Amino acid sequence: MIDPVTSDRAIHRVLFVLLAAALLFLQLLPLSTMPSRVPGPDLLLCLAFAWLQRRPDYLPPLLFAGVFLTADMLLMRPPGLWTALALGGGEFLRSRHNTSTELSFPAEWAFTAVVIGAITTAYVLVLNLLAVDHARPAMAFVQAIMTVAVYPAVVFLCRSVFNLRRLTKAEMDTQRMQR
Repeated sequence: MIDPVTSDRAIHRVLFVLLAAALLFLQLLPLSTMPSRVPGPDLLLCLAFAWLQRRPDYLPPLLFAGVFLTADMLLMRPPGLWTALALGGGEFLRSRHNTSTELSFPAEWAFTAVVIGAITTAYVLVLNLLAVDHARPAMAFVQAIMTVAVYPAVVFLCRSVFNLRRLTKAEMDTQRMQR
């Protein structure tokens, strides 16, 4: 028989890929012919960071990078730049997972907001440094603010619908012993 922990990880990894595909599909749909004045939040980044804050074992770096590189290609962003920055931010959050289990949600939200702000700033700086034609930098920062604002709703959705909760100290110790 398959270990329940292993099957649970596999199910959540497939679920993440399906959610990412659905979000990308919705982003690619031509819902309006007029350009929007305010960019929407990066829901894929919110989803990935919420999963990393809750259960980092459900989202390995290779899966994270593959999903974000696919998003770069489909959304016609410079290939790999946003992926590398998001992966760096995600790995920073993953490395802080042991201490973040003790954080309250407002502290986690602020911590995630700082990471989102840092990767957005790095993205804009690299694009400007390399003289890549892109939307105004202010739009990237507005999108970062929108992403931070939507983060609590994504966390609530992950918690209530997908039962994605933080590990307790006892569960973390049990997982370490199994490795």
